[in-house]
Amino acid sequence: MRLFISFASLFLSVILLQLSSGSVGPLDALSGLALDFTTTQIGLLGSAHFAGFFIGCWWAPRLMGSVGHTRAFAAFTALGTIGILGHVLVENPYAWAALRIGQGLCVAGCYTVIEAWLHAKVTNETRGRATGAYRLADLGASLSAQLMISILPPAHYVSYTLLALLCTAALLPLTLSRLRPPETPDAPRLDPGLAWARSPLAVAGVLVAALSSSSFRMVGPLYGTGVGLETAQIAFFLASFVAGGALAQYPVGWLADRYDRRWVLVWLSAAAIASCTLTALASGLPTLGIMLTAAIFGLTTFPIFSIAAAHAHDFAASEERIALSAALMFWFAVGAIAAPWFASVLIELYGPPALFVMIAAGHAVLVVFGLIRMRKRRASESRTRYIYTPRSTFLVGRLLSGTRERSNQED
Repeated sequence: MRLFISFASLFLSVILLQLSSGSVGPLDALSGLALDFTTTQIGLLGSAHFAGFFIGCWWAPRLMGSVGHTRAFAAFTALGTIGILGHVLVENPYAWAALRIGQGLCVAGCYTVIEAWLHAKVTNETRGRATGAYRLADLGASLSAQLMISILPPAHYVSYTLLALLCTAALLPLTLSRLRPPETPDAPRLDPGLAWARSPLAVAGVLVAALSSSSFRMVGPLYGTGVGLETAQIAFFLASFVAGGALAQYPVGWLADRYDRRWVLVWLSAAAIASCTLTALASGLPTLGIMLTAAIFGLTTFPIFSIAAAHAHDFAASEERIALSAALMFWFAVGAIAAPWFASVLIELYGPPALFVMIAAGHAVLVVFGLIRMRKRRASESRTRYIYTPRSTFLVGRLLSGTRERSNQED
């Protein structure tokens, strides 16, 4: 019982952290519009967040080794709070970009601490329930964070102060936990080439997943504003994307476990191209129609990362799973850094629909590359179970590896 009480405190920290960090990106986009930032400058804010996230994934395990889990979590939370509160002190896009690097560091660092803590405390008997609850908490809080945008006035100190309070509140459940922090795990060996060696198609899928999700989450409010949505409607527009992605996990996972994953990836990307086309043409639809197109877009693009990860693990040995998960997260971070800024440049040059034209082009490349790879390589005879993989830290593979191995044994 004490173990699950400890998990509850970790999940509450995840929820509070996600409510804060998940709202900052859309709020910054809307605030940037209110403060007359250029579209490119707003895209730079999203790219800066993922640059900080990438640095945090590298640094967090080493900081945990120096000062321990709890102090590292406190340090990263402080960085996140500073990054949010700094927005009310200066109204400069490049200063905000620097602050967003700190926020990205906070997200990567805090999730690294939580996932390392979970991995150290779970057993084979509790791993499935613990990771399931973790994914539910993360997805539920992400959905709620998008909806919060409807009540947060852009470019207002109250909005950023509220998010800073939520970020600071994430300290309380974890730091007040009565269980002793676990031993600090070794940082996973990061070998980006391992992912390419096991499956070039998986790397391509991860890059396209980063292109889709990071650009939509960080620059999507610009599209919503461009097609005439109000702030509250933009919140539901973003939430529809997350809701569609959550609903897709089970049926897509069922397909990916029963058919060649490469065909599932190709057909899902083809559906994503159709959903991008539909969304780009949705400016003339009523509000409900725009929301539905966002949900369909999430349904077709959200599961691609997990399918790509499962396909890569089909070719991996058991001892490679943690390093492979870290390598896939590396490629996701690389794609996520570039996508928001590039999307904002295209929007500034060609208008809001250019966002979905860019994403559709990425999926078209994935379709062609997938067909080429299928001609060169047979499907793996050994298959791992499809598992929804949170795109959080390099350590997520350490948390999910046992679940994947146990699923294979059950099969």
